Amino acid sequence: MAVVTGASGGIGRAIALELARNGANVVVQGRQRRESVESLVAEIQRLGREALFLSTDLSDAKACQTFAAAAWEWKTGIDIWANIAGADVLTGGAANWPFEQKLAALWQVDVLATVVLSRAVGERMKARGHGVILNMGWDQAAQGMAGESGEMFATVKGAVMAFTRSLAQSLAPEVRVNCLAPGWIRTAWAEQASEYWQERAARQSLRGRWGTPEDVAHAAVFLASPAADFITGQIIPINGGFRYE
Repeated sequence: MAVVTGASGGIGRAIALELARNGANVVVQGRQRRESVESLVAEIQRLGREALFLSTDLSDAKACQTFAAAAWEWKTGIDIWANIAGADVLTGGAANWPFEQKLAALWQVDVLATVVLSRAVGERMKARGHGVILNMGWDQAAQGMAGESGEMFATVKGAVMAFTRSLAQSLAPEVRVNCLAPGWIRTAWAEQASEYWQERAARQSLRGRWGTPEDVAHAAVFLASPAADFITGQIIPINGGFRYE
């Protein structure tokens, strides 16, 4: 059984579907795009798997604890937990927020929710004797990127990546914990990005193209599978090979 947060679109949706295709029943979390999550539930069910939608405000630590407990009880245990949810501060009204407000929103959802959920579920997995946790980082967090977005995402995703390494040690050997570190992925922001960013994304990948949510989903399913049993505490770049300039 798997849980995917931030499953309403983009990378989260792709991961939930790929896990279902590979045999998992899936709890999907969302908050604002209810219709999108409900359509995802229906699509998972058409694949012959069971799905449950739990709406949760991940910026609320108590709500995160309640969500973790409810997800665990649905099928009496969780094999795979994927923390994919992230605050969207690049599109819509949030794109006009001041830097401090954007950073606070990212910190609450991308960092604190990941920490609270991972610890709550990780303790249960360790006590049971097995489990996999996947977190969401960023391929450029280590070297940084100039500009407001780079400063924000290097801060929050760098924190998630550091937490992942420590949690893997805390939960070993029963539970494996790894971090996906996507590069330029064609999500909602990418669809409306300027020509400059379109060109830059292709140029900075050795593969010469944007990544897709499915590219990340394939890596996630591998890391969650028995084939990756000897991989834990790692940051896995999914960027087509980053081209340093």
